Amino acid sequence: MNRTDLVNINVVPAHPPASRIHMPSANQFLADQTPEKVIEWTTLNSARPVLTTNFRPHSIGLIHMVTKVLPNIPILWVDSGYNTDATYQFVDLVLNRFNLNIHIYRPKWVPGEFRPSSDAIPAIGSQQHDTFVRHVKLEPFERALAQWQPDVWLTGIRSDQTAYRRSLDTISPGPGGITRVAPLLAWTEVDLEGYIYFNELPDYDDYFDPTKGSDDRECGLQTIA
Repeated sequence: MNRTDLVNINVVPAHPPASRIHMPSANQFLADQTPEKVIEWTTLNSARPVLTTNFRPHSIGLIHMVTKVLPNIPILWVDSGYNTDATYQFVDLVLNRFNLNIHIYRPKWVPGEFRPSSDAIPAIGSQQHDTFVRHVKLEPFERALAQWQPDVWLTGIRSDQTAYRRSLDTISPGPGGITRVAPLLAWTEVDLEGYIYFNELPDYDDYFDPTKGSDDRECGLQTIA
């Protein structure tokens, strides 16, 4: 497949606005493509792409794939403040080893509100937990998007993770009219582990997300309007 094939999907080449991407055609074309081809297609059909990461286990795989093609892409990380010591150590290792264009967004702590402590996490399903999620994850994410104004959002979600993600296509509408691109959507955890092993990338396994409770539950970031 050549470069011309990748852009011939009802869009104007040479960095068209992502809003002009015809999603059904794009998804039909990308259905059987590798994650690397999806990323290459994205570079040809976006002007202001960003990549988000939560630095969870295996997240280094997509970071590695994307930065091979777009070395200076802005990488946005919402650090809730509740990550494990292992996560922060992993982030230090990755930032020391790779030259990433990383941008970190943290909650705006207000006196009397939530603090980074496991004792302060409200019960999932409660109104307090919804407020907590907005405070530690959604507001920093929205702030990041407002600052960067991306036309395309590259994300590491996979269809085997949650019911909502199984309903998505590789290209789907994101918040505020942004085009969401999920290069790993059809991959499994084993696929990603194989990529990390083959490329001799660092990884770890001690991770905690206070907004989810369990891995098969959405935290709200992917479903934000």
